[in-house]
This record gives sequence, structure tokens and C-alpha cells, in this order.
Amino acid sequence: MHQPCASIALRFQPRLDGAATGKELRDGVSSVLRVGSTLWLANDEGATLERLVLGDGEAAAHRQFALRDLLDLPQPGKGAPAAPEVDVEGMDEADGWLWVTGSHSLKRCKPQHDETGAPKGPKRLARIAADANRFLLARLPLAEVDGLPAPLRRDGARRAQRLPGTGRGNALTRLLRKDRHLGAFIGLPGKENGFDIEGLAAIGERLFLGLRGPVLRGWAVVLELRPRGDGARLELAPFAHERKKRRVRKHFLDLGGLGIRDLCLQGEDLLVLAGPTMSLDGPVHVLRWRGAARCDGPCMLAAGDLQPVLELPFGRGCDHAEGMTLLPGAGGGPPRLLVVHDQPAGARQPGESTLLADVFELPAAGA
Repeated sequence: MHQPCASIALRFQPRLDGAATGKELRDGVSSVLRVGSTLWLANDEGATLERLVLGDGEAAAHRQFALRDLLDLPQPGKGAPAAPEVDVEGMDEADGWLWVTGSHSLKRCKPQHDETGAPKGPKRLARIAADANRFLLARLPLAEVDGLPAPLRRDGARRAQRLPGTGRGNALTRLLRKDRHLGAFIGLPGKENGFDIEGLAAIGERLFLGLRGPVLRGWAVVLELRPRGDGARLELAPFAHERKKRRVRKHFLDLGGLGIRDLCLQGEDLLVLAGPTMSLDGPVHVLRWRGAARCDGPCMLAAGDLQPVLELPFGRGCDHAEGMTLLPGAGGGPPRLLVVHDQPAGARQPGESTLLADVFELPAAGA
């Protein structure tokens, strides 16, 4: 088990906590991305992006961006304090664009108790809900505003774009309903091995989406897309050399039964954060997919093809690693890895609206 070499205090503005969700922002961090001197984060029950400025041992100067102000969401939430949740589970930046994906997952309602304390479980446990905003795949133009990167609805000829979708899905899930590997899982809740996106990496014109589920006989799935813009819309372009001009390429990774919780590009490699697909605590590993940026066809990577990088600590009912991003190395040394957690333990929440994120030394590729 690897232990963090340091921690960074993420400091949110208290007045913004709960603005887009019923819980504090720090209680449900689901994604993290470094862009220059800034950190970008999202809460899995919100519809906002959070920007912090990196400093010495902390990230502060919190600013919040509402996605409904930047995109035409399926459920904009007009007249309400915030739009219904997007469940942002992946972000990346490439060529001046900020890419964002929702989980695209369904959810099963949680059992509750009535005013007498009696359980109201069976009926609620039979209900499966779909939130339209979860079916979000979009890119936002990033521009420098007051010296810091900020997402815009429009920046000159560039404009925010998203894959068309409704409350029942989007262009991606419609394609996958007919897929021989994934079609049967589109209608299952995400935390029950159903379809669930939890990682995004942009490599040139290609987009890689890591799936927490389904896991097929121990093999996790990475989807590769070639989105292109058309006005305010994104379209899935076909792969020129794929049979039948397919618009979705599938890669299979033997993660020993674990799903993908995040993806992070390092050079031509992809770092893969692997964790349980079900509602379990661990194990949690970081592995390296060497040369992922050079792949020019569907890949099937056995366990021995993936380089183990880190074995991350986890808690019991808490401290679930959800996102990772690269940080510059100290004194110009090798890059380090920042990891953020959902359901953080109390020790990660010192003071008001502060969350401690872990920093790990990253072994060199091939080490």
C-alpha cells in the first residue's frame, strides 16, 4: 500500500457549499483536473464546476461556474436555485477546450423510513430513475479571464457544444443499446454493474471514456470516440478505418474485476484509476496503459500488459478515490499525482469547507 507524500488543502467558499446540491461540495467530489495554475473540481450531486487556484500546499480563491449558464441542459432548472444534477464524473482539457462528461447512468432509489421509523424500502427499491442531465457529454471553450482560465458559452467563433440528448439518453447511449457487449447494461443502474462513465481523457481529436461498469468477466471497458462540432452540437464521427465506419471503438482492460474510476493522460500513456464497480470500499489501484495515445484500433490488454503504478489506501465506508490529476514535480522533478475522494473521512475535513487531497510520488514509466 502506497502512502501519500503530502496533502493539499482544497478551500471552498462556505456560501457556495450546497448551492447546487443538498450537501457540502467537499462531501461529494467526483472529478479533478489541473489546468495550469488552477484546479477544476465537480460534485457528483451538482450541476456546477468549481475552480480553485493552486498555491503553496493549498488551492483556494474558489469560483463556481453553473453549467446551465454555459450549455443548454436538458433540464436547465430555470426558476430553481440550481439545475438538476449532472453527476460530472470526468473532465479534461485539450486545445483550449474543457471537456466534461456526466455519468450517463441510471440510479435505483434508496430505501427510506416514514415518520414512525417504519421502513418504506420495497417500493422505493423497485424504482429506477433517469436524470436527463446525467447524459451530458460536452466541451466548453476556455479563455483567459482576469489572468485565469474560465469556461465560456462563446469565445469568438468557438461555442459551447454538447452531444444531443434527452431524459432517456443521448446519441452515445442510443448507439450502445444495439452493442453486443454493452447493450444489455444500458438499462441497469450504474452501481449495479450498469452502464456508468467515470473517467475522461482527451487525446488530440479522440476522446477516451472509462467505464466503472459494466465489467465483463473481469474486463473493464474504455470507449473511444471522435466527436466533432457542428454549431452548438457535437456529433460522433466514424473511424475512417473501422469496419462498417463504426463511431464507437471499444478497448478491454483486464483489471481483475475492478471498474474504471478515472483516466489521466501522461505523455502517450493513460493512467487508469481502478476501483470497485459496486458500492464497496476497495481495492483501489493506479495502472499504466503504455502507448494508449498511439493505438490505432481496438485493444485488448491482459493484466500483464498494464503496469502497476500505485496501490491506494481506502477507508471503511469513506475515503473512496474518485479522481486524479498530475501535478508538477517538486523542484522540477518527476510529476506527482493528486487524488481526491468521495465520502471523505472526518480527518479530511479540517475547519469549514476544506477538503484534504492526497499527493503521491509517481514512479517513472517502466520502473
